[in-house]
Amino acid sequence: ERAQLEAQRLAVEQASREKDRFLAVLSHELRTPLTSILLWSDMLLRRDLPPETLRRGLETIDLCARYESHIVERVLEMSRLVTGTMSLDLTSVDLNEVVTDAAEDVARLAAERRVEVAINAEKVCWRAVGDRLRLRQVVYNLLENAVNFTPAGGRVDVTVEDDTAALQIQVRDTGVGFAPDFVPKL
Repeated sequence: ERAQLEAQRLAVEQASREKDRFLAVLSHELRTPLTSILLWSDMLLRRDLPPETLRRGLETIDLCARYESHIVERVLEMSRLVTGTMSLDLTSVDLNEVVTDAAEDVARLAAERRVEVAINAEKVCWRAVGDRLRLRQVVYNLLENAVNFTPAGGRVDVTVEDDTAALQIQVRDTGVGFAPDFVPKL
C-alpha cells in the first residue's frame, strides 16, 4: 500500500510538472502574437504612416489575431476532449477536399518558412464518414507541425490513398523527426 501511494504521489507530481510546462508554452504562444498586435495598434493609432506601412501593420495585426484565435480554439478543443463534451457531425466527406483545404490554410506559413507542401492524391474522390471540420483540423495540425519542424528548403508530402483495408492520409516531411523513445508518449 505504501508503494502504491508513493507511485500515485510521483504520478501527481509528474502531471503537475507537465501542466506547468503546458501553461508556460501556452502563455508564450499567446503572448507573442498579442505583443505584435499591441505594438502595431499603438503605432497605427498614434502616427500618420505611409500607406505601405499602414498596410503592413494591418496585415500583421490580421495574421497575429488569426493565429491567436487558432490557439484559443485548440485550447478549447482540448478542454472539450478532456471533459467529454466534444460532439461530432458525421457526414460523407471527400478526403481529397479535406487535405486540399488544410494545405491551402497552411500555405502562407509554408511560404514564410520556405517549405514546399505537395499533395499526392489520386484523382479519385475518396469518401469516408466523419466530421469534416475535425478531420480538416487533424490534417491541418499535422501539416502545421510538419512545416514548423522542416528546415527551409525542405518538403512536406501529403498522400491520400486506399491501402485496401482503409483510406489513409499520410504526412511526411524532411524534418529531423523525433527520437524513437518518444513514440510511446506520442
